[in-house]
Amino acid sequence: MLVDKLKEVGAVKFGDFILSSGKRSNVYVDIKTACTYPEILREIAKQMAERVRGLDFDRIACIELGGVPLAVALSLEVKKPYAIFRKEKKSYGIGGDLVGEIKGGERVLVVEDVTTTGKSALSVVRRVEERGGKVVAVLTVVDREEGARDLIPNLVPLLSLSDILRQN
Repeated sequence: MLVDKLKEVGAVKFGDFILSSGKRSNVYVDIKTACTYPEILREIAKQMAERVRGLDFDRIACIELGGVPLAVALSLEVKKPYAIFRKEKKSYGIGGDLVGEIKGGERVLVVEDVTTTGKSALSVVRRVEERGGKVVAVLTVVDREEGARDLIPNLVPLLSLSDILRQN
């Protein structure tokens, strides 16, 4: 059902794309745009909540931009607070690279829109750990199956790129 909805709104694109990892691909899965549709974001949040049922965590963490709507929607679904890491520290206001907080000893669930190599998600894992948190899992909407699982053994995908392409 989720794959059909992604395709309906044009979130699965075919062409020549450069991914944030720097890799080239002929398939792009645009979860950021898909999340601008309330019914899709609600479905993703429900499936994420179901996938982590029974997982013991205190907080959700993500990196801007793609993880933000996912963290907010999942937070509302499971009633847990969330934190957002900036890609870069800001030099104005109160500065820093974190909106919200990570407390020492907290069990944290990291959410990501799409994983390819896993480097972006791993940067969140490291920053959570630097603040004394323990990452219990990394939950991604789509795993492109290009190395993220090797880098992040506790990766939990809702969908794989293979799942999406199989239903094409």
